[in-house]
Amino acid sequence: MGYRYATERADHSALASGQVLRSAPGFPGFPVRLASELLQRALAHVYEAPVRLWDPCCGSGYLATVLGLLHRDALSHVRVSDVDADAVDLARRNLALLTASGLAEREAELRRSARDFGRVEFVERAEVAAGIAAGLAASGGDLPHESAVADVFSLREPVDSDLVVTDVPYGELTRWSGGVPEEDPVGGLLASLGRVLPGHAVVVVTARTRRVDLPEGVRALERVKVGNRSAALVRARDVKPG
Repeated sequence: MGYRYATERADHSALASGQVLRSAPGFPGFPVRLASELLQRALAHVYEAPVRLWDPCCGSGYLATVLGLLHRDALSHVRVSDVDADAVDLARRNLALLTASGLAEREAELRRSARDFGRVEFVERAEVAAGIAAGLAASGGDLPHESAVADVFSLREPVDSDLVVTDVPYGELTRWSGGVPEEDPVGGLLASLGRVLPGHAVVVVTARTRRVDLPEGVRALERVKVGNRSAALVRARDVKPG
């Protein structure tokens, strides 16, 4: 049975990058409401929930962590990977916020910063972390997760994920690296994912562009355009190399 898509206008400011979730120069965030919408749209195409989520171009892990916190009830596992070891290290620290202990540690860290620097905003962020922890507990508790340094273009072993959501590099703050096919990075990404994912998996690719171009002959399950971002949803079996 598919997951019912629902639009919500909740205030997601607590999940803004740099508040409780960690950020760093060169690792942009992602619009939280759009992230939630894309996940819900994708879940409507998945055979059943909860699902195993993977972001293979994770950067700071912000997108995957936000989705884990917003949709704990729909997810059974979160996996992230990136070719950049520094990115994966930051992502690992953000993914820790998908657990009660990780959120408690982050709250304590923010309270120490408030005490050491005398800045009230750190107290406010600590209280936000406590609120996120309460919400996580109410929606299912700790979410299992893993992270790895990996070049998405070189993957060969099967990956047990039902859903991929990834924001690809777009040349302003982020750039492709690894074994990138220069003529068509998105096509190469999709072919690699199609090679390692189960056929039923749904892949959501988003970027700051007018349109996410798909390989010839690949039909999108859905397309989404919001502001300066576009996304395409495809079935893994449809991008599997012949």
